Amino acid sequence: MAFWQDNAGFSLEANKCSVLTDAKHYHSELLSLIGKAKKRIYIAALYLQDDSAGQGVLTALHNASLQNPDLEIKVLVDFHRAQRGLIGEAKSEGNARLYCDYLEKFGSNVEVFGVPVKAKELFGVLHLKGFVIDDTVLYSGASINDVYLHQADKYRLDRYFLIENTKLANSFVSFIDKYLVSSEGVPRLDTRPLPSFIDIKLAQKKLMRSLKRANYDMSEGDEFSGLNVRAFLGFGRRTNKLNRLIKALFDTTEKELILYTPYFNFPAPLLRSLRRLLKQGKSITIVVGDKTANDFYISPDKPFSRIGALPYLYESILLKFLKSQRKYITQGNLNVYLWKDGDNSFHLKGINKDNQVHLMTGHNLNPRAWGLDIENGVLIEDREQELKSYIDAEKESILAHCRKLSGPEDIETLQDYPAPVQKILGQAKRVKVDFIIKKFI
Repeated sequence: MAFWQDNAGFSLEANKCSVLTDAKHYHSELLSLIGKAKKRIYIAALYLQDDSAGQGVLTALHNASLQNPDLEIKVLVDFHRAQRGLIGEAKSEGNARLYCDYLEKFGSNVEVFGVPVKAKELFGVLHLKGFVIDDTVLYSGASINDVYLHQADKYRLDRYFLIENTKLANSFVSFIDKYLVSSEGVPRLDTRPLPSFIDIKLAQKKLMRSLKRANYDMSEGDEFSGLNVRAFLGFGRRTNKLNRLIKALFDTTEKELILYTPYFNFPAPLLRSLRRLLKQGKSITIVVGDKTANDFYISPDKPFSRIGALPYLYESILLKFLKSQRKYITQGNLNVYLWKDGDNSFHLKGINKDNQVHLMTGHNLNPRAWGLDIENGVLIEDREQELKSYIDAEKESILAHCRKLSGPEDIETLQDYPAPVQKILGQAKRVKVDFIIKKFI
């Protein structure tokens, strides 16, 4: 028995689970669920942006509250991310200004909280995913803004699962109430004056200690069945159950492992597992975003900033991997796909193992997620492959915008990059700080 089966999961009915394949459908489904909510709405995301889509979702939440004052509505976002402007912009109240202004405007019972993971955003953020609306868990890696919700011309593709399961929804809500909302280290961000980190420093330390021991409550689990679902929390290195789960999924693969990740930068333990699986003759499929589909990509015809070197750094890591595993590409065991659809971006994460075990997560399968951010994931075990049509349709939709790599020669090298990128990456390598940078991306 796999370690994740130590505790019983929640039985899942196939007709209570569905998978969406585009951002517009996800957007409309989110607004529809909010409009029909009767008892609770819990939203956890990296951010809810002060733009058209973010304002639309927040307006829908306030209107739902006014129509039903007994409706419990809690929004949790990253503490630091919410109180700054976009990268490169002047200092401001950030998205928190929107939260404050809307609470003053509507006067409803919506509550917005900020979760501070570390003293600085660089060293860790709130990366929990999953919206609970009544007894439905809407799980996606997407945050809330124009691009993630395809409000305008561009979209950022993610994964979108709707799971109607009371016990799973209760588990998500219980975790948020017990560990986050109840903590003095998680203040409101919709009332002025806005809190500073100094105000909550001691409470934040206590919060982090408790989170390292925390788990989702699975005490209502059922006897093991052919189709069930579990929730996992990931935070810290030593007690990180989500990391342990991901590693176990790699290591217990019998035939085929499919990986979705926007950024190619696997932690060392996962890279070792991948190499071992390939040596054993297992089939590995990796779907990663093209560098131009990275949210940090800057077109060469626009003013350059240092953050724009990141997509090229990810591609250089991929190039090294392709060179080292060339023979498995030739043999057909390793299949690497690059996703690109015009000017749109790619943000999918997750693992499909042997067509029977599926992990939906915000975990980027990179060192940052492995050791710094607060992550979570939803694991579905489908022994009878009752959800196969959904999983296959999702994969087909994703691969429709991919090109399969035949080897390292199919992607660019340092010599092909714009001059500013060559300079930055060259300097990083010469002074040997590139390995440090990779720990934070």
